[in-house]
Amino acid sequence: MTTAHVRIIRQSWSDGTLEGEVQAGAFEWQFQWNFYQGDLVVNPSLGRALIQDALNRFLVQQDYQLEPGSNYCFTVRAKF
Repeated sequence: MTTAHVRIIRQSWSDGTLEGEVQAGAFEWQFQWNFYQGDLVVNPSLGRALIQDALNRFLVQQDYQLEPGSNYCFTVRAKF
């Protein structure tokens, strides 16, 4: 298991987007989530398959509790 650390950078209710960074093991990604449409974009592509599903589940579960400037963590059932 690996702990993923999430930092929320920006949120726009009018656009329906949430932007942030996620770090797990030696990997780091930037993401943009359109919470109105449920679309999640994660970059760069290196290692994206390891985090995308787990990050999407975390974002959906935490949804309205996420605040810009805040840090969160969750456990990924994979070793990075």
